[in-house]
Amino acid sequence: MPDTLGRISPEAYRAAMRFVPAAVTIITARHDGERNGLTATAVASVSAEPPQLLVCINRQASAEPLIAGSARFAVNVLSQDHRDLAERFSRSKLPGDTRFETGRWIDLPSGVPALADAVAVFDCLMVQHSVLGTHSLFIAEVVGVSTVAGEPLLYHAGRFRQLTDRVEPA
Repeated sequence: MPDTLGRISPEAYRAAMRFVPAAVTIITARHDGERNGLTATAVASVSAEPPQLLVCINRQASAEPLIAGSARFAVNVLSQDHRDLAERFSRSKLPGDTRFETGRWIDLPSGVPALADAVAVFDCLMVQHSVLGTHSLFIAEVVGVSTVAGEPLLYHAGRFRQLTDRVEPA
């Protein structure tokens, strides 16, 4: 086991994190008439009462200032059928509005764009924004949810993955 008290490199950390499977989401926002979004896997439940989520977004992402400025965003949990959207929203050079040219997008009552056929959509109101290292951390109260049947798209070891049911031998 390596020395747990020593400082590790960012590369070593990223390499180890690749082995932590995560649901693939698209975080979307609208601010001052502009909409944008990005693919993210750093999303976690904070609390059920009140319902809150934590979202971590790289400060260099083109959508980060819009998300921070709007204080409203949606977490769209992608299905296995949304791999193309996950790749599209991960392109750093693609302009914000261009990202929405594919997929079925609707506006939530808050005005935030949401993927109509996402496995789950969380309509979020930011309650805290902190900057830690390379990322902005947003804690948001979930003010609305919707779900549809489907299997979530996962990310693990640098690749998109799907859930599979396996029966373990007794």
